[in-house]
Amino acid sequence: MRFILGFLSGLLGALAGWAGLAALIVLLAGSDRDGGIAMGAFFDIGPVGGVIGLIAGVWLFVRFGLVRAELPAETSDAAPQHAPRLSFPFAATVALILAILGWWGWYEFIRSPNLSHGFMTLQVEFRLPAGMSLPDKEEDVRIEIEEASGYANAMLPPNWRAHDGERRAIIATALLMYKTRHRAVSLTLPDVPTQRWLIDLPSDPDPTPGFSPWRVANEPSQAKIEMHFRLSADR
Repeated sequence: MRFILGFLSGLLGALAGWAGLAALIVLLAGSDRDGGIAMGAFFDIGPVGGVIGLIAGVWLFVRFGLVRAELPAETSDAAPQHAPRLSFPFAATVALILAILGWWGWYEFIRSPNLSHGFMTLQVEFRLPAGMSLPDKEEDVRIEIEEASGYANAMLPPNWRAHDGERRAIIATALLMYKTRHRAVSLTLPDVPTQRWLIDLPSDPDPTPGFSPWRVANEPSQAKIEMHFRLSADR
């Protein structure tokens, strides 16, 4: 057990030193467009931090991971003997860090936070009430797609100005990529309060067979703008 804990302590130190030094270099040098700085920092300079971290991890194990336990003397005249034993707080800390790293690895590489279909295209259409006109400029239309704790970029195609019979409509698309149960779309037009709709999809959805039914925003508004959507994937 002492050998295993010492090995794991050195391994954690190497990982911490490798990643920490690479991150420090990127922070000091700044980012670039092609990612060359990050690649160089991780593969060229990171191993130096890994060696330093390995030595530090082993030293920490020897310094804090082992404590001396007093053994009873075999005779009354003999001096008490001291044998090293594992420190429970140190072992518990190493086990906790390994558990966190194991969970992160499972989440990123096995469960994965990304959708099983990769990038998926969400097409949303907004249908304005009868008699309501569309904005003249694309800049006057603001559409936000909430995905988990961030936002997906909504794009207006060249034919974003559309119609459904006599009613004007707006077409937009966005790329979704994260597994989440929280998705919503909001629309803001000049002189119209922001309308917001929750998107009813599973956390890891499949493409939808067609558009969802038209419905008004979740919070009732006098604007009466309706929205429906469909989801497609390349794979």
